[in-house]
Amino acid sequence: MAADIREGVMTAEAVVTGFLQRIERLNPAINAFTDVTAGRALAQARAIDASRAAGAPLGPLAGVPFAAKNLFDIAGLPTRAGSKINRERAPAGRDAVLIERLTAAGAVLLGGLNMGEYAYDFTGENAHDGPCRNPHDLSRMAGGSSSGSGAATAAGLAPISLGSDTNGSIRVPSSLCGVFGLKPTYGRLPRTRSFPFCDSLDHLGPFARDVTDLAMAYDLMQGHDAGDPACTRQAVEPTVPTLEHGVSGLRIAIAGGYFSTDAMPEAQAAVAAVAQALGTSRVIEIAGAGIARAAAFLITNGESSAFHLARLQQRADDFDPETRDRFLAGALQPTAWYLQAQRARRWFHDEMMRLFETVDLIIAPATPCVAPEIGQKTMELRRETVALRPNLGLFTQPISCIGLPVAAVPVFGDGLPIGVQLIAPPWREDLCLRAAHAVAQAGVATARPA
Repeated sequence: MAADIREGVMTAEAVVTGFLQRIERLNPAINAFTDVTAGRALAQARAIDASRAAGAPLGPLAGVPFAAKNLFDIAGLPTRAGSKINRERAPAGRDAVLIERLTAAGAVLLGGLNMGEYAYDFTGENAHDGPCRNPHDLSRMAGGSSSGSGAATAAGLAPISLGSDTNGSIRVPSSLCGVFGLKPTYGRLPRTRSFPFCDSLDHLGPFARDVTDLAMAYDLMQGHDAGDPACTRQAVEPTVPTLEHGVSGLRIAIAGGYFSTDAMPEAQAAVAAVAQALGTSRVIEIAGAGIARAAAFLITNGESSAFHLARLQQRADDFDPETRDRFLAGALQPTAWYLQAQRARRWFHDEMMRLFETVDLIIAPATPCVAPEIGQKTMELRRETVALRPNLGLFTQPISCIGLPVAAVPVFGDGLPIGVQLIAPPWREDLCLRAAHAVAQAGVATARPA
């Protein structure tokens, strides 16, 4: 798209207009967008076309539309973060840093996307804006909390979208909607001017329908920003040039135990297909994954409830009752539990670093099942009936707990898609993306049209 715009095959205005018309036609059914910034998008597109006409150089994403989860600050809009309370805030005076960086590269923002309230959600069923629907089957969930990001990308409403991932909120929608997603290493991309959920677990990252698009968006957003104290000062490390390096020589293994016994047959089949494409049959055990998941729950509850305590005291009735109950549980959580969870987190980190001395990349399911039906409350797991909402993050939470980089790749069987995680050591997003590209080149991972 960007190449065609640079070469004059089509105009940025025509591209943006086409996407805005598609949003107008399809979004009422999917409910991915909560805010459409049409005036801003068209003005930027016309400016890009004028620059080209004047012979000025254009950015690498010139004229390419994108959208962002509505917890990213968007100048002129209140940052609603999926909540009722936040939409009363004053409009943001400036875009989030990641939006600024994509805009500087020529990308055109189309608007803000639906999400679970305050990002505490795996289903995409927002009590205030309505559920975001899966483009492959409108009766099913898009996954959360970055529901609009996954759905908009899958439905072709935006080639690139931005989301956040605390316990799996990029990887779960990627899995259920059948698109590629990247959760970078904790601290790799700055969160400046985005609404927080759980500071020590929050990550931001992109969705796309193509691995090269995913890597390009990620590369353009890298770099330190002082507004996020957790942001790394490591040099920018481009991944697009490494995609063609393939996986030859990489030590790749399949996560067994915890990651296989709780997966439904469609998840196991997807992992097997990806493993075959990557040429591995080696199975390893990730000791303590269940402990890490429990630690992630406690850390999330403790930090998020402290952040929302004033809102809980003053505006409890304005929360989604299910979100409110989770925050209240966190507010009542003993401090000793939080401290013990942090010790478990450190222990699991050290265990994983020892494991990465013997393996370069780990394959694991992203979700235990394909997209459930909207309104579904339970699921069958381990021959038991369990709560659906928390268990959609069964396989993503242990990895988030220690901030590892993960690429989620979509696999389509006979029906709905399901995702597979490609997990690498810290700061090795290049390995995740190389493997994702290899699986896509093999025709195993693909974002089919919705």
